[in-house]
Amino acid sequence: MYSYEERIKAVKLYIKYEHSLASVIQELGYPSSKALYKWFKEYEENGDLSKTSKRKREFTQEEKQFAVDHYIEYGRNYSRTVRMLGYPDRNILSDWCKELAPEARKIRRSKLNYSQEQKKEAVIHLVSRETSVQKIAERLQVTRKTLYDWKEELIGEELPPNMSNMPDSPQLEGLKNEVDVLKQEVYRLRMEKDILEKSAELVKKNGGINPKHLSNKEKTRVIDALKTFYPLALLLENLDLVKSSYFYHRSQAKLPDKYADLRVMLKDIFIESRRTYGYRRMHDVLKKRHIVVSEKVVRRLMKEEKLIVRSVTKKKYSSYAGEITPATPNLIQRDFKAEAPDEKWLTDITEFRISAGKVYLSPIIDCFDGAIVSWTISTQPNAELVNSMFDLALDTLADNSKPIIHSDRGAHYRWPGWIERIKTNGLTQSMSKKGCSPDNSACEGFFGRLKNEFFYGFKWDDISIDTFIELLDDYLNWYNNNRIKLSLGGLSPINYRKTLGLIA
Repeated sequence: MYSYEERIKAVKLYIKYEHSLASVIQELGYPSSKALYKWFKEYEENGDLSKTSKRKREFTQEEKQFAVDHYIEYGRNYSRTVRMLGYPDRNILSDWCKELAPEARKIRRSKLNYSQEQKKEAVIHLVSRETSVQKIAERLQVTRKTLYDWKEELIGEELPPNMSNMPDSPQLEGLKNEVDVLKQEVYRLRMEKDILEKSAELVKKNGGINPKHLSNKEKTRVIDALKTFYPLALLLENLDLVKSSYFYHRSQAKLPDKYADLRVMLKDIFIESRRTYGYRRMHDVLKKRHIVVSEKVVRRLMKEEKLIVRSVTKKKYSSYAGEITPATPNLIQRDFKAEAPDEKWLTDITEFRISAGKVYLSPIIDCFDGAIVSWTISTQPNAELVNSMFDLALDTLADNSKPIIHSDRGAHYRWPGWIERIKTNGLTQSMSKKGCSPDNSACEGFFGRLKNEFFYGFKWDDISIDTFIELLDDYLNWYNNNRIKLSLGGLSPINYRKTLGLIA
């Protein structure tokens, strides 16, 4: 009889080992395959096992006698009697017959007497499986049961458990060794599988993870999670981790987090940056606050705190409508550097699609520091959108400033109104090659940053057009005045111009 704890332990191991009866019995040393499967079915049906084992049914003397009489009357067949009466089992019925009607038992005996040598030879053939049991029985004129009785008799009395005295004992010994090797291999593979799954769960690595390439700290976490199931020495060996490193990282894990305050500060900075700053700009902000910490630490802490900058690529809006007027040459030639403000301007149109409709943004970007000189927002990508933006930009120019204004070959920049404004104010027009976005890559880069930081990854289902335009306008103001750029020494475009004395 097994206790409830022993039975439930066996069932849970059976589930863990993916319904492998042999693995459970090998590890626990109990029960039989039939008993374990029966326990599992009970657990599967009821969600638990009974706290107490069921007692065997007690039969009255009248029931016993009736069963024995039935056995004698109906052909002395145990199986038929059990099937017709519904009780007991074959073994119990046999015991009752021995007790109540020993003379009526159906006993078959071989008419031949066999010597011990003959029995031993028969058992050798039986164990070696060179021929079927039925053929051996027919040749010796005995029943199959007699053969197995001889086997039990000889192995129990004369032959050792490993049958070392039998002619084929080297083969049997080799098979036994092979079984042991296979069991060890199965155990090793199961451990490697558990290590791989636990690494993916705890360290959040992808499916192609190699546990041996984890950091020692990560390996320590995996070992701590599995050491109740596998020996520590085997786990250390499998993960290529020395024992001293394991205990070092365990002790370190118990110490207070020296970066606890910094983690909070990083979260605040990340939120203030509208979740747009990567570790380099985060490190620059900390440096301005006189907090000394390496970029590597900032990057690691951001990764641990899941401070991830969005990065999504979407289809670009195109305003190309054919060759309406002759195109002007490309004067910029992908040289987007400028020595002073208002030397080179870039412009283009980008589209935002939300549930409420489409919104279009038309900005002018100064190549000197990436500042947005002017911008307009509309629900229609028409001439008024770009012309009004151009008028706002012209209002910011000093009398002696005549920048080159570069665009793609979109229809908006080939309409008479746009061309007339350029000529009237003494500006120089420049255009990219047809379908060549790298010719205006600096402006495209601005749109990419804008959409990654402001648009992609947010839900706009319940946002109206007017609200969206207000939010976009607010972002563009923040971009000019507050968003830092490492290329400007960690300053925003407006603050950078202030440090140069270009604006008050």
